[in-house]
Amino acid sequence: MVAAPARVALFTLGGTIAMTPNPVGGITPTLSAADLTAAIPGLADADVALDLFDFRQKPGASLTFDDLRALAAAMQKQDDDGVAGIVVTQGTDTIEETSYTLDLLYTGHAPVVVTGAMRNPSLAGADGPANVLAAIQTAACGHLAGGGVVVAFSDEIHAARRVRKTHSTSTATFASPNGGPLGYLVEGHPHLINCVPGRTVVPGQTRPARVALVTLSLNDDGELLTGIADRFDGLVVAGFGVGHVPLDLVVPLAELAERIPTVLASRTGAGPVLAQTYGFPGSERDLLGRGLIRAGFLDPYKARVLLHATLAAGASRTEIVDAFAVAGGYADPTTTWPWPQNTTARPTEKEISHARR
Repeated sequence: MVAAPARVALFTLGGTIAMTPNPVGGITPTLSAADLTAAIPGLADADVALDLFDFRQKPGASLTFDDLRALAAAMQKQDDDGVAGIVVTQGTDTIEETSYTLDLLYTGHAPVVVTGAMRNPSLAGADGPANVLAAIQTAACGHLAGGGVVVAFSDEIHAARRVRKTHSTSTATFASPNGGPLGYLVEGHPHLINCVPGRTVVPGQTRPARVALVTLSLNDDGELLTGIADRFDGLVVAGFGVGHVPLDLVVPLAELAERIPTVLASRTGAGPVLAQTYGFPGSERDLLGRGLIRAGFLDPYKARVLLHATLAAGASRTEIVDAFAVAGGYADPTTTWPWPQNTTARPTEKEISHARR
């Protein structure tokens, strides 16, 4: 008996992958899901049945948390309906943030694969068709069932928690500085060689929340911190190195930490914020002792996404601290997390069977 093709739901959000030349100049998003899939060589050989959804038609920079909450709800319905996997196409400008937001929101079993393109369809060597095919193959294979959201790009598979956009124009723009790719597409088949420990989800994000991100620079006088607690519900500070700030910012940051959750991240883009190596005023040890929350391995953009998610879900300060300990990779083994999380890095045979039913 021949097995039925794996069902994959494909949601399009717009972005460069869906853009065509505009008569007045430049390119704008116009292509539908049907247009995108019609341009993919070899799709008929992928043994999948596609359900297509034109969900949004926006540049990546214009997507919002509201868009992503609506998308997560739509993906949840597809998971309930038994799809093997879900693919999301969008603009690359915000993939590193949107993919992690979806990873926190989505609690389903079917894997979600986000992709896009750096070259629009009117250019020679457009990468969209290959990326969408790779995303479909990754979503349908069953190996990532129960694992949440990944990004497939240039035949690499990246965890949403780790992935970064590292170049403004290169087709090899996406990388995972902390840990490397989860795997690769080889001859149309995903091969996993890496994993992330567990997965944190934060459903129920219904409350309004505003989170500021301030990146510090040489001789920073802290003017951008003025009045933040009156306008925002939380703050992420992208400090120097392993979590350092200028001496003159220590007191203002300590005062902010007393009023709103204030997270200390590193502006470097890779490596962790430390906890106790340096001891001078403005060091990571000093700031954490004054109430700032350690981002760990989360970069500033991911830290902002997680802080927004926990605030929107009504988390207490203790729960926010625990969330960053778990997602940031430095949790004590006894740390508890109030929302459900999948702690299985790789799916069981039962999960794979469920994903391919």
